[in-house]
Amino acid sequence: MNEEIITLKANGENVGVRADVFLSEALEITRSRAGRLLEDKNVSVFGEKIAKNYKIRSGDEISVVLPRDEECEVEAENIPLDVVYEDDDVIVINKPSGMVVHPAPGHTEGTLVSALLYHCRDSLSSVGGVARQGIVHRIDKDTTGLIAAAKNDRAHVSLSEQLKEHTMKREYVAILVGRLREERGTVSKPIARHISDRKKMAVYGAVGERGAREAVTHYEVVEENNGFTLARMRLETGRTHQIRVHMASIGHPVLGDILYGGDKTQFERQHKALFEGQMLHAERLEFCHPTTGEKMEFYAPPPENFKKAAKILGLGE
Repeated sequence: MNEEIITLKANGENVGVRADVFLSEALEITRSRAGRLLEDKNVSVFGEKIAKNYKIRSGDEISVVLPRDEECEVEAENIPLDVVYEDDDVIVINKPSGMVVHPAPGHTEGTLVSALLYHCRDSLSSVGGVARQGIVHRIDKDTTGLIAAAKNDRAHVSLSEQLKEHTMKREYVAILVGRLREERGTVSKPIARHISDRKKMAVYGAVGERGAREAVTHYEVVEENNGFTLARMRLETGRTHQIRVHMASIGHPVLGDILYGGDKTQFERQHKALFEGQMLHAERLEFCHPTTGEKMEFYAPPPENFKKAAKILGLGE
């Protein structure tokens, strides 16, 4: 299929909002792209095509047809990168908070792909397409830490296979709200797009339910204090927002997560300057080198705001 069909449900907060404004906010796309979708008759309410000036009503079920073959135009940008390792096959970056990994509607500039295009010139794999050159796995925009990119197609295939076989190891460190009942455990809950909120993912009861895919996160408590927990997580799968969704689903969202964390904690209100994103950091990365087969291990310490928050809370050294 060359298109994806998305269904959105309007609630009371959306009543009276123009269709193009609603789509822009719900899908995180520009107003102009939302307008084009409407002009191209790709949006309907209960089966009836609507125009961009249509006013949303409570209970509306909006169907949106998104063409999948649209490629974002990507330009190289001279953006400084924290390069942890680089050779002719792979490059490992310590990504800062606020950087989107690859271009998407609404996020076409300042991406990791744009920075890699400038840094690596013509040396990036093309397996993922124009907008995802070199990208093998992703990290959320406001999550920091290690991400590997492939500099040629052979390396990309090798790293992708390691991801598929769960031999690429990705470990995160996070500050969680609350105290966990067990020192270590596993959250195994299928994940798919939220039924009504396009910005969010959600857990479902079974694989296949509304397209839910298997998702497994292993966690281990490092330290608990003041009603917060410093913990490490290991991903067995790599679904969008996986750690954030899984930990929120067991009542312990990542500190600073405005999408899944609910009301802000008193700590967040008192220390606003510390929060450039959620307190989640991809700390360790391990894979076998695509050419030599050598086991490669990388480590990046959490950013300063994370360490400062942990210190204030009395977590860690």
